[in-house]
Parts: sequence; structure tokens; C-alpha cells
Amino acid sequence: MKKVLKGDRVGYFYILPALLFMFLFIFFPVIYNTIISLQDVTVSTLLSEDKAFVGLANYISVLQSKEFLNSLTVTVIFTIACIVFQFFFGFLLAMIFKKNTRPFQLMKAIMMVPYIIPATVNAILWKFFFATKGGIINEALLALGLIKDRIGWLNQPKTAVVSIIVANIWCGIPFFMILLSTGLSNVPKDFYESARMDGANAFQRLIFITIPNIKTSIQASLVLGIVYTFRCYELVYVMTAGGPVDSTQLMTLYSYKYSFVTYNFSQGATISNILLLILLAVGLLYIKMMGKDEVM
Repeated sequence: MKKVLKGDRVGYFYILPALLFMFLFIFFPVIYNTIISLQDVTVSTLLSEDKAFVGLANYISVLQSKEFLNSLTVTVIFTIACIVFQFFFGFLLAMIFKKNTRPFQLMKAIMMVPYIIPATVNAILWKFFFATKGGIINEALLALGLIKDRIGWLNQPKTAVVSIIVANIWCGIPFFMILLSTGLSNVPKDFYESARMDGANAFQRLIFITIPNIKTSIQASLVLGIVYTFRCYELVYVMTAGGPVDSTQLMTLYSYKYSFVTYNFSQGATISNILLLILLAVGLLYIKMMGKDEVM
């Protein structure tokens, strides 16, 4: 022990708690999930020691299912729509609030409220906004004369998808604003002053100075945003529970349905592993992009 403490290997003792935490709450669940996805595990065989090994049968069954294709399609549409608007408005607000004056700092703090509030609270709030009777959105549209009858936002497939997208966009904008604000604060002011002296307008300064200098922040925010949005669960579950007619059934809700509604744990684990592989691919793509930037 004394030899270890005197040498460079003392660092392993400092990271040991983090390694134990990762093993118990990340690696072990993934390993266990992978094992049961290769078996036939239902509510009747969950505690049994002898579970039938089915190999890749669960993966083949899930990938061939129309319900999986629908869930994947809804998740991709939901993610792309949310990320596009979250990034746009987050970047816009980051540019507006990049000044360090007190009023701007106060406004930035207020804009963080949607991100600080728990997802379930946001979901309940937006469920009230989109309510057919008494909902703020319907009442506002009726008052403005834009609609004649109240719209069942959460009761129709197309409007339900729009509703959860709008709610998630509102929750995610502060996340992009903060990450991009950090990147903007690190851009030297001398660059902008030199560009102004050379006659560059605001758009040229944005394209040739701002965006290239915060490229790392943009990449990190997009990747993290995709990961968080792709595995969104609480907001959609509280607002629509995946309905109506599975129109808002994201892959997270799809996995939950098989695991804790129909109690087909193997199918639920399989869907979770497919979701994990998709997000792992996004992470590897990000690492590859970062590697190219370091080489350049």
C-alpha cells in the first residue's frame, strides 16, 4: 500500500469512487440489459434461473415491426424539429444577451427558468396550455378570431406531435443559449474591431468570425441536444402518454410500453439497446469531428 501511495498509481484511488458509480449505474445495467435482450424474459420467467436463450430473435422481431418503424420515425421527426428551433432561438438569444450589463444578465437568468423547472412540471403546464376547453392557446386564438372552433391539440395525431414539439422547444432553448453564450464570451473582441475597420458588415462578422470561433460550442451543443431530445420521456409521457394512436410514441415510450405495460422485458431491453446504439453512433460521430478539428 505504501509503495502504491508513493508512486503515480495513487491517482487510481481518487477515481475509484467514480469508477464504482459508473459500473453500478451505467455499465452493469447495460450489460444486464444486453443479456436479457438475448433471452425470452417475461413477467413469468423474470425470477427464473433458466431463461430460454433466443439469440438475436428479439432484435429481428423488433426491427421488422411496423410499430418500431413508426416509433423511430416519430422520434427522428421530433428530434430534428426540436433541435432546429432550439438551436436557432438559443443562438439568437445568446447573441442578444452576450453583453454583460445587469439588465441583460437579469433577462438571461429569467430565460433559464424553463430549463430549471422539472420536465414533469413543464409537461403539466403545456398540457394546460393545449387543453381543448379552457386552454390558453385555444382561448387566445378564439379571441384573435384565427379559429372558429376549439382545437383538440392533444387529441389528434398531427396536432399532438406539434404540441409536444413546441413544449420541448420551449424547455430546450435555454440549454443552447447557455452553451453558445459560453462560446461567444471566449471570442476576442479584437477580431470584431479589426473586421469593422476592414469594412465587414454584421452578417460577414457573423459568418467569418463568430461561427468559426464557436464551432466547438456549436458541435457540443448539437450533439448533447440530440442525445437529450432523442431520449426524451417525461414530457411526452405526461402530455400524451404516446397517443393518440401511437402518434407521439417515441422510442423511450415504446421501450417503456413493452417493459412495464405488456411486461415483455426482453423486447423492452432490445428497444433500449437499439436506442443506445443510435446515440452511441452520434457520440462517435462527434468524437470523429473533434479529432478532425484537432488535426486541422
